[in-house]
Amino acid sequence: MAQAEVALRDLVVITGFSGAGKSTAMAAFEDEGYFCVDNLPSEMISSLVELFMHTGSKVANAAVVCDVRAGSYFEGLASMLDGLGASGVLHRVLFLEADEETLQTRYKETRRRHPLSPHSSVAEGIARERELLAPLRDRADVVIDTTGLTAAMLRRKLVDEMLPSQNPGRLAITFESFGFKYGPVRDPDLMFDVRFLPNPHYETELRPLTGADPRVVAFINRDGELDDFYERLLPLLDYLLPAYLAEGKAHLVLGIGCTGGRHRSVAIAEHLAERYRNSDRYLVEVFHRDLGKPG
Repeated sequence: MAQAEVALRDLVVITGFSGAGKSTAMAAFEDEGYFCVDNLPSEMISSLVELFMHTGSKVANAAVVCDVRAGSYFEGLASMLDGLGASGVLHRVLFLEADEETLQTRYKETRRRHPLSPHSSVAEGIARERELLAPLRDRADVVIDTTGLTAAMLRRKLVDEMLPSQNPGRLAITFESFGFKYGPVRDPDLMFDVRFLPNPHYETELRPLTGADPRVVAFINRDGELDDFYERLLPLLDYLLPAYLAEGKAHLVLGIGCTGGRHRSVAIAEHLAERYRNSDRYLVEVFHRDLGKPG
């Protein structure tokens, strides 16, 4: 590739595991005005960049997805990235991954075959893919593990880490409930353990209900312990959230954990979301990670 006059301000090469969220990532960049191309063979990325460098090109930002679907053409991605660097083309590599259980679950939900094992198991395809992707993961500028992330959470994480905020001057907050018995929430900015509060799980009539039910909330607050907790928590959040916003943070994940993720954490996540949802400074999302799991 000839030495480039840098007209393309930002080229993002998206790669990673099949089922890890590359389509969602591409949609996030497209929403920000990036010119996006999916499933582009590595050799064609260089040609596309040269096209964007021509006089009169109006493409300043572009994102391309290159992964194992390209077959033998994917093997040249590493050398292509070396060529971009030598030519002075500004570019970043985004690598998406997830744990094996998550990848297999996503394939089962979509009923699609893995591109590297169309006639055998998804697990075999993931193993082959891991070998091919290892060198690219090591050279990525940003690595995101999408295990436990919804599409909306992934998009907000990308906005936080790789894109200018779609809503300047506003902080996107995710209140995520979870159960410690299923493991802690992944990568929270703040996390609160509320297992000290009365547990409705041990009340037969309350066990099938969730923290969204007023009867469950009343039980948790039977001795005023929930009110006491809010008296201490809310002033802390009222202090922290504007401070994060002033610092320029775009997305905050606040995890609330109880034992099973069904009652106490759900009640508190819903309460906090309702409190901050009416503010014009915050964009609020609630995610109950373990609500559908057996108690």
